[in-house]
Amino acid sequence: MNLDCLFEIINRQLIESRNRPLNSTETIVLRGIWQYQTYNQMAIKAGYSPGYFTTVVAPELYQRLSELIGQRVTKKNCRLLLESHIDNLTKKKISETKAFAPNKLPCYPSGSVPLNSPFYLKRPLEERVDREIEKPGALIRIKAPKEMGKTSLLLRNLDYAACLGYHTVSLNLEQVECSIVSDLNLFLRWLCASISHQLQRQAKLDEYWDEDLGSTISCTLYLQDYLLELIDTPLILALDEVNQIFEYPQIAKDFLPLLRSWHEEGKRLAVWQKLRLVVVHSTEIYIPLQLNQSPFNVGLPIQLTGFSLAEVQELARRYGLRWQDGREAQKLMTMIGGHPALINLALYHLSREDTTLSQLLETAPTASGIYAHHLQRHWTTLEQQPELAQALTQILNANEPIVLDPIVTHKLSSMGLIKQFGDKAIASCELYRQYFTTRGQQNFIAT
Repeated sequence: MNLDCLFEIINRQLIESRNRPLNSTETIVLRGIWQYQTYNQMAIKAGYSPGYFTTVVAPELYQRLSELIGQRVTKKNCRLLLESHIDNLTKKKISETKAFAPNKLPCYPSGSVPLNSPFYLKRPLEERVDREIEKPGALIRIKAPKEMGKTSLLLRNLDYAACLGYHTVSLNLEQVECSIVSDLNLFLRWLCASISHQLQRQAKLDEYWDEDLGSTISCTLYLQDYLLELIDTPLILALDEVNQIFEYPQIAKDFLPLLRSWHEEGKRLAVWQKLRLVVVHSTEIYIPLQLNQSPFNVGLPIQLTGFSLAEVQELARRYGLRWQDGREAQKLMTMIGGHPALINLALYHLSREDTTLSQLLETAPTASGIYAHHLQRHWTTLEQQPELAQALTQILNANEPIVLDPIVTHKLSSMGLIKQFGDKAIASCELYRQYFTTRGQQNFIAT
């Protein structure tokens, strides 16, 4: 078996089991095993201490592989067990493909689409992202409202990077406690500690933190002199839901320029070329920054949009639906646009024959439809934030796109309820227009 293919499959399984992918030293050990080398030969060739491979790298590698395949892995049986494991996976995949039928679909997965899922549509722009990741000091900006596929795309970018042998760290800023994200020093220490943890390195914050230098410089030195200096392959640092920082303007005014400065450092210092930043956010930034301080006007911008008619038809085919032309897909898109999550949910229920397309469209904007939970979740948010409800009412009652307060626009766009055209906005799809108009007439929005 081709080793690169084996590494790719193993890395995907490790990531799916919420484990880190193979690092560079583990890859060296596996390649050495395939070449029947001793640990001493592997280490000398790679420039490491033989004892490091024998007592540190190999034992941890075998333990992780044992947990992955369910059998005890040693240097002696490693190649045999891995090749047998991959062979069994291939046979299982072929068997599942032959047995595939719409009424045997798995439960509809919420959130990101898992790796290797047949229901993930690869977009042409993914090739651009993969190529950009390979560039020294790269910065990639992925923007789209919630549930539009940002995290699913990010998973595949990280998987590609792992297959290249890169280190990968993914942090979701939505998961950071408010007490941390509201204090710059605490937030930057959290950032450094989290990166260290995912790289499986001991956090040495106090050794690099200097009150006289300040937290931003301390953070930069920690990343440069401790983390980047000690790795021999690039580091992909993916920051998801960066828009959470927008809610803390004083933090954002320091942190966002810090990201920009790291990107700029890659133009003059080789050590910073190892860092490739992927910044994922739901809306445009509304924090005023100087042009030379913003990370949102440099690097590769990626704007995710809804599915096209052809993509919806292709996805319907994968769900086993026999739509002969584009009429059914067009009817569905008239109601929900190309919203990826809503499209997938509709096709899932249609493929299970839980409902017909006519029934689905008729009940879609009601409490008895398949989107009831999705719509109620948004309604609850609007009830808790009346200023958003009032702004949405203005949009629903207008006959043309209107201008809203930038912060309100940011929040509604992040929820996916509106589409922006410059500084103006409209309802993002007919589903939201019908549902929230009806609810507004019944409840407080109308008041």
